[in-house]
Amino acid sequence: MVVGSEQRGHRIVLEEPQIPFEPKVIYEDRRIIVVDKPHFLATMPRGMWHAETVLIRMRRLYGEPDIIPAHRLDRATAGVLVLVRDPAARRAYQMLFQEHRVRKVYQCLAPVRPMVRPRTGTVRHLDPPRVFPLERRSRVIKRRGVLQAWEERGPVNAVTRIELAAGRGCLATYTLYPQTGKTHQLRVHMNALGLPIVGDDLYPRIQARAYDDFSRPLQLVARRLEFTDPFTRVKRIFTSSVPLDPQGEA
Repeated sequence: MVVGSEQRGHRIVLEEPQIPFEPKVIYEDRRIIVVDKPHFLATMPRGMWHAETVLIRMRRLYGEPDIIPAHRLDRATAGVLVLVRDPAARRAYQMLFQEHRVRKVYQCLAPVRPMVRPRTGTVRHLDPPRVFPLERRSRVIKRRGVLQAWEERGPVNAVTRIELAAGRGCLATYTLYPQTGKTHQLRVHMNALGLPIVGDDLYPRIQARAYDDFSRPLQLVARRLEFTDPFTRVKRIFTSSVPLDPQGEA
């Protein structure tokens, strides 16, 4: 149930399921806080989620209502997330992400099997005749209020480099390098190759899940972020320690 409002326009949610995982602070200075976000915890309030989000938890932990995220991770995705605590620094850090000046590295677990040819977009093998690494290019569309994103013909707006890192029986670890930041881009690109990410309850088909069911986390982690700090000019590298778990346990 949603009632009333809170400062900065966020709604107050009653009877909100408690998420039993905490973001881990891996770096902080006077401008930013970097956390290792767990699965199932949304980046910021939306829909039924308010208190059980990284943003509200960190504001309350630090007593700093001006904290905002520099970028977002899906609720289902774990990994490195940058928050800005200094209002004067917001634009500088947000522009790093908007202008694609951040190197992002993700890892996921997905099946080991021959990939299929996507119905739209292109696949370019970067070291033929080997299948991987490859570059996947397509047009990804996500409408507000629609759970799934999809690919359609048209100008390319989503590009991902995909590498096969290691096999684990019928599963493999893939390293993903998104060159763009479309919503659900990595999940859509892997699914289009016939390699849906383990624990994905949206792709290839929507699977109903209770909000308090934490048994099958999406096996996708924002493993590393690299960027040059816009104020100090120091190269920053932040790494997530969230493991990939083939058993799908949080």
